[in-house]
Amino acid sequence: MTSLLVNEVFESIQGEGAFTGMPSIFIRLQGCPVGCPWCDTKHTWEVKPELLRKDDVIMMQSEDNEEFFSADVDALFSLFDRYGYNANHLVFTGGEPCMFDLTEVTSVAIDKGFSVQIETSGTFEVLCHDDVWVTLSPKINMKGGFEVRDDALNRANEIKHAIAMEKHIEELDELLARPAREGNPVIYLQPISMQARATELAVATCIARNWRLSLQTHKFIGVE
Repeated sequence: MTSLLVNEVFESIQGEGAFTGMPSIFIRLQGCPVGCPWCDTKHTWEVKPELLRKDDVIMMQSEDNEEFFSADVDALFSLFDRYGYNANHLVFTGGEPCMFDLTEVTSVAIDKGFSVQIETSGTFEVLCHDDVWVTLSPKINMKGGFEVRDDALNRANEIKHAIAMEKHIEELDELLARPAREGNPVIYLQPISMQARATELAVATCIARNWRLSLQTHKFIGVE
């Protein structure tokens, strides 16, 4: 049975992309080598064995903690019951969740009647149930040196690209022009840190391209 390294689990509202406004259970996994400079979850990057804790300890922690717990599939769903979570949409995020094989946990979730979403950088193979919605936020030319994979790009149901300047749109255009690319994912632009100039550029580009705008709605309303 697959074990996951979990930084935090919480119930909230999905604030970004196609599922904006959806009540969701977020499972944030530990570990990410990509190295995005604007990352707001840098506490999930490293897996330090000395920071492994029991799940009840982690569930009592505040945000931005480097500690994590290990859970197999049964333990994870038992935790949802223990804390009385009501949402029927699961979001696997990170960190980089696709460092883990998520086939088993997503298959069990779908069998239990959950809808499931994975948020990934596209730098690892996406291993999950066929019915999972994959949100690809492509991370290009990051410190870790990882490339966006063609198989991850082709698996994506939506591409949610963070932008601050024109070069970020050009990078997305290069991804979308890859010869091996398949499918027709929904394209969202998301202004980095909701900066005014980035937001203006995103809005103008979405109108010109018939793409969609993604805002970090959860930050506007003050929830995690």
